Amino acid sequence: MITAADFDFLRGFLKDRSGLDLGPEKRYLARSRLRPLCEDAGLRSLGDLIGKLRAGEDGGLADAVVVAMATHETMFFRDRLPFEAMRDSILPGLLARRAASRRLRIWSAAASTGQEAYSVAIILHEMRARLDGWRVELLGTDISPAAIARARDGTYSAFEVQRGLPVRYLLEHFTKEGSDWRIAEHLRSAVTFGPLNLLQDFGRLGTFDLILCRNLAIYLDPPTKSALFARLASALARDGALCLGASETVLGYTGAFVPDPDHRGFFVHGPEGTERPTRSAHMGTAG
Repeated sequence: MITAADFDFLRGFLKDRSGLDLGPEKRYLARSRLRPLCEDAGLRSLGDLIGKLRAGEDGGLADAVVVAMATHETMFFRDRLPFEAMRDSILPGLLARRAASRRLRIWSAAASTGQEAYSVAIILHEMRARLDGWRVELLGTDISPAAIARARDGTYSAFEVQRGLPVRYLLEHFTKEGSDWRIAEHLRSAVTFGPLNLLQDFGRLGTFDLILCRNLAIYLDPPTKSALFARLASALARDGALCLGASETVLGYTGAFVPDPDHRGFFVHGPEGTERPTRSAHMGTAG
């Protein structure tokens, strides 16, 4: 069981640590995801776990709670159409605009266990003749160190490689290891993975030509979402592109981006000086 008071504390804790907006109807989700964590930590109940969070006794436990409550649903070439747009239009356009510098930087900002970043790496591998002599950087980050460790290892179950991955890519870029499949070294070495909380400042990462931040914003409340979009705008090159999830939009949350009229799910910088629209007074501002 988790009491109403403990659940309210947990909601605030998650909001502060990760931006996750856990609705009041999601008490069952807290029970199911945190019960194994209690067992691993030798705690008798969710109340004991919340008590430790309240006391701030164990930073490692606090991080584990955030990771356990985060949604890490992902798959290769998820939703298909954005990756086709990358291959056929977005990336060729960026290559034309970067012909002088011959440098390309791409960021998978909520990479989970790596399938999205490796999907981009496969597309870049197919474009390798055009990228000869280029400096290409592909970064994948996620709030979960465990997810990042799996991404770096690049080993996936039969179920995971069957979700969205064309058979020809499986045969070309993966090696069977027991009942699992491991992605080839030429793709593992093409991606740099690291842990990162997107609520924190990420200016040190520099500027990117393409940012994928898919299916994260739907879990954030409006002020947190607006603040995230503002930081992503600062990290995106003026002529770059932001890719969001199929059900996500920037409309009503920021004026820093506008939809790309030619590519669904992609957004580009808005006009210089565009102000973020005001939605309603009760939303407040991001801290």
